[in-house]
Amino acid sequence: MGTQTTEGVQSVARALGLLKILSRHDEGVRVSDMARESGLAVSTTHRLLTTLELQGFAQFDPERALWHVGREAFAVGAAFGRRHNFVAPALPYLRRLRDVTRETANLGILDNDELVTISQVESREIMRAISPPGGRVPTFCSGMGKAILATWEDEDIAAFAARTGFRPQTGHSHRGLETAMADIGRIRERGFALDDEEHVTGLRCVAAVVWSPQGEAACAISVSGLAARLQDDRIGAIGETVARAAAELTEKLGGVAAPG
Repeated sequence: MGTQTTEGVQSVARALGLLKILSRHDEGVRVSDMARESGLAVSTTHRLLTTLELQGFAQFDPERALWHVGREAFAVGAAFGRRHNFVAPALPYLRRLRDVTRETANLGILDNDELVTISQVESREIMRAISPPGGRVPTFCSGMGKAILATWEDEDIAAFAARTGFRPQTGHSHRGLETAMADIGRIRERGFALDDEEHVTGLRCVAAVVWSPQGEAACAISVSGLAARLQDDRIGAIGETVARAAAELTEKLGGVAAPG
């Protein structure tokens, strides 16, 4: 590979890295902070951002000297959602879950061995639990991830754990297969999964799987919120509500649950 080609690939990788950083800063970010976060020189960061801006993938606010994600980035991300044809049909169910529970409702898929949130309807509460769309979570630390894993055969879950590890995020996270499989057993028995402060301390998430027409887990939906609001005496009722919404979305999509 020639030097020019290598430099071109490196520039693309760096520009995409900056775009990822932009996506994590809803309020905007200064070029100096982006340079520090990316490990690039300020001059290199500014040059790449200017190129992204010319293509519509970044946007600069001159009054506050802040950079934001541009409109073209949204258009590209929307194409991902269109390819997964359950995103649009799921929105009414997510809105209903948000209204009934007063918490944030989420839609997620497994991608590259992680749970990725691809759609969300935010809670109207002042204190909201939000892992924004595009956010990635280790599967064993995610309610939606565990709901999907619970549809797999035990040996497939064990193989997945051996390949990816557990990557604990808090003191509540699974660290071994024995506790993870006990959790999977509870999910299968009650029909919904619980992230009990396993991803972020102080946050809980209740999730259920949505089935495809082929009888496989297409995605999962969930309700997430502060543990202080999602207390033990509410978990059962919220779990049943989420599981019911997942079953209705499954039916809407023509999905079929695999035999138990």
